[in-house]
Amino acid sequence: MHIHESGQMYLETIYVLSRQKSLVRAIDIGEHMGYSKPSVSRAMGILKKEELINVDANGHITLTDKGLDIAKSMYERHTIISRLLISMGVDGDIAVEDACRIEHCISDESFEAIKKFIEKTVDGIGDNK
Repeated sequence: MHIHESGQMYLETIYVLSRQKSLVRAIDIGEHMGYSKPSVSRAMGILKKEELINVDANGHITLTDKGLDIAKSMYERHTIISRLLISMGVDGDIAVEDACRIEHCISDESFEAIKKFIEKTVDGIGDNK
């Protein structure tokens, strides 16, 4: 299954927020991403239909196993690419912005090569804890 960039961003955001707080709601996602309530609501409907999230009766959003796998993958890509760019001297804010764009279009092969390169050459940069 191929999920669009926006879906990947929502899943990653849910993952990041769930690491910061025990309950994630649509309003939290909208505030974090700067999106309107209708946009977030529409996206949550799509993600739920694709069985990537669950929404309980109180509006609390959790990732399914499938959604969690995608979210973790996007988070790892974002983290490693950001760290690589920063280690190369790119300003932190710019590195994070660029990583957000790169993480969605880079091939698995290229990402794995970057990951291996980082693990070998940049001490600790590949840690994803």
